[in-house]
Amino acid sequence: MNKRTFSQEQVKALKQNPNVLEVKSNGVTYTPEFKVKAVEASLRGQNPLQIFKELGLFDLDIIGKDVPRKRIYNWKKIYDEHGEVGLYLNKRNSARQGGSSNDESAEEKLKKAEARIKFLETENEFLKKLEEQERQALRKKQD
Repeated sequence: MNKRTFSQEQVKALKQNPNVLEVKSNGVTYTPEFKVKAVEASLRGQNPLQIFKELGLFDLDIIGKDVPRKRIYNWKKIYDEHGEVGLYLNKRNSARQGGSSNDESAEEKLKKAEARIKFLETENEFLKKLEEQERQALRKKQD
């Protein structure tokens, strides 16, 4: 398997993309919002390459033409198993948190903080809906 590594110029270009949360020399982490949009577009029948292009990742020569298909496949598995909230979690099922890297710019820290806020808001909405359903079920039982 040929592992792709990014040059410093490519890393810099990818970091400029609003759909990218983090870039390292050997990989890209996409924002949870991007993942959700990509999965929803895929469920509507759109092609992975088309999705990545339409959502703002134009230079597939940098990330690789097979990456959209692989990423969306993995994200759909997570979505099927955990719903939208799952796409806001990292691989260890905890909320994505910004690292304490000293070389992070304020903009990168802000992106990570915004992603964490979005995750927490989504989690709160989910819990509120769950509590409401439990209250309704309890009322039906009492009637």
